[in-house]
Amino acid sequence: MTDKVMSIGIVCDLTGLTERQIRYYEERQLIFPVRSKGGARKYSFGDVERLKEINDKLRDGFNTFELRKAGRL
Repeated sequence: MTDKVMSIGIVCDLTGLTERQIRYYEERQLIFPVRSKGGARKYSFGDVERLKEINDKLRDGFNTFELRKAGRL
Protein backbone atom coordinates (compact mmCIF):
# COMPACT_ATOMS: atom_id res chain seq x y z
CA MET A 1 0.00 0.00 0.00
CA THR A 2 2.93 2.36 0.56
CA ASP A 3 4.98 1.35 -2.48
CA LYS A 4 4.91 4.12 -5.05
CA VAL A 5 4.60 2.23 -8.30
CA MET A 6 1.62 3.68 -10.20
CA SER A 7 1.93 6.16 -13.04
CA ILE A 8 -0.12 9.34 -13.17
CA GLY A 9 -2.30 7.84 -15.93
CA ILE A 10 -3.37 4.95 -13.71
CA VAL A 11 -4.03 7.37 -10.84
CA CYS A 12 -6.25 9.41 -13.16
CA ASP A 13 -8.25 6.29 -13.99
CA LEU A 14 -8.61 5.37 -10.30
CA THR A 15 -9.55 8.84 -9.05
CA GLY A 16 -11.39 10.44 -11.96
CA LEU A 17 -9.01 13.42 -11.71
CA THR A 18 -7.09 14.90 -14.60
CA GLU A 19 -3.30 14.90 -14.78
CA ARG A 20 -3.42 18.68 -14.41
CA GLN A 21 -5.43 18.44 -11.17
CA ILE A 22 -3.00 15.93 -9.72
CA ARG A 23 0.00 18.06 -10.68
CA TYR A 24 -1.70 21.11 -9.15
CA TYR A 25 -2.19 19.28 -5.85
CA GLU A 26 1.50 18.42 -5.95
CA GLU A 27 2.38 22.09 -6.62
CA ARG A 28 0.26 23.07 -3.61
CA GLN A 29 2.17 20.52 -1.49
CA LEU A 30 -0.83 18.33 -0.76
CA ILE A 31 0.59 15.19 -2.37
CA PHE A 32 4.17 14.00 -2.65
CA PRO A 33 4.87 11.50 -5.44
CA VAL A 34 8.35 10.11 -5.91
CA ARG A 35 10.18 10.46 -9.19
CA SER A 36 11.62 7.62 -11.20
CA LYS A 37 15.13 7.93 -12.64
CA GLY A 38 13.48 9.15 -15.82
CA GLY A 39 11.51 11.81 -13.93
CA ALA A 40 8.07 10.15 -14.07
CA ARG A 41 5.84 10.62 -11.04
CA LYS A 42 5.01 7.43 -9.11
CA TYR A 43 2.12 7.07 -6.66
CA SER A 44 0.95 4.57 -4.04
CA PHE A 45 -2.56 3.39 -3.21
CA GLY A 46 -2.34 5.66 -0.17
CA ASP A 47 -1.72 8.59 -2.51
CA VAL A 48 -4.82 7.61 -4.49
CA GLU A 49 -6.93 7.69 -1.32
CA ARG A 50 -5.40 11.02 -0.32
CA LEU A 51 -6.18 12.49 -3.75
CA LYS A 52 -9.80 11.40 -3.44
CA GLU A 53 -10.01 13.00 -0.01
CA ILE A 54 -8.42 16.23 -1.28
CA ASN A 55 -10.90 16.39 -4.13
CA ASP A 56 -13.86 15.75 -1.79
CA LYS A 57 -12.77 18.50 0.61
CA LEU A 58 -12.27 20.98 -2.23
CA ARG A 59 -15.79 20.23 -3.44
CA ASP A 60 -17.01 20.85 0.12
CA GLY A 61 -15.66 24.40 -0.06
CA PHE A 62 -12.17 24.18 1.43
CA ASN A 63 -9.27 25.65 -0.50
CA THR A 64 -5.82 24.14 -0.91
CA PHE A 65 -4.21 26.63 1.49
CA GLU A 66 -6.66 25.64 4.25
CA LEU A 67 -6.06 21.95 3.66
CA ARG A 68 -2.28 22.32 3.80
CA LYS A 69 -2.15 24.83 6.67
CA ALA A 70 -4.70 23.23 8.97
CA GLY A 71 -3.63 19.65 8.26
CA ARG A 72 -7.21 18.75 7.40
CA LEU A 73 -6.14 15.58 5.62
